[in-house]
Amino acid sequence: MNELRATPNLLTFLRLCIAPFLVLAVLDGHFQLAFALFVLAGVTDALDGLVARLLHQRTLLGQYLDPVVDKLLLSTLFLVAHHERLISLRVTVLVFARDLGILMVAAVLYATTSIRNFKPSIFGKLNTIAQIFALAAVLLYQFWHPRWVHVLRGWSLSATIVLTLLSGFHYAWRVIRQIGAPEHVA
Repeated sequence: MNELRATPNLLTFLRLCIAPFLVLAVLDGHFQLAFALFVLAGVTDALDGLVARLLHQRTLLGQYLDPVVDKLLLSTLFLVAHHERLISLRVTVLVFARDLGILMVAAVLYATTSIRNFKPSIFGKLNTIAQIFALAAVLLYQFWHPRWVHVLRGWSLSATIVLTLLSGFHYAWRVIRQIGAPEHVA
């Protein structure tokens, strides 16, 4: 099977193609469109994993591409939301620094060791969920102002800060343990 043509990977590429239009929608102040594109990106993210399992189309490319596209989309959206003064610098720096650090460490480990276990931890998954809720609430609040959206925005941004720190330290701990394992000691 050609991994590029596998349906789950095509859905991941679609999500990657949505990203610039989502960024432009935010920059142009078209928040309803931005929210709709964000939801569409989320649907493609949910579908690619489901389709991979149902059609038995799990690929090595998909294992690496899916989380990279997710991080690219979320980190970029945090940067753009901060640029538009929708999210604080503190949250943006924490999210971006953690994701960039994880990608850099994974690339170095992949290139220099036999470590290939880059699966997200439960804290990483919870962090991603918090980030998704935070960005969705931030976008939604730009054109719809019920109290619950404001509360969700605050709670999910706070959860993002806590889970970004917790998952970042947890990833560092896992890497240190893996490097210190007997098969990786020089």
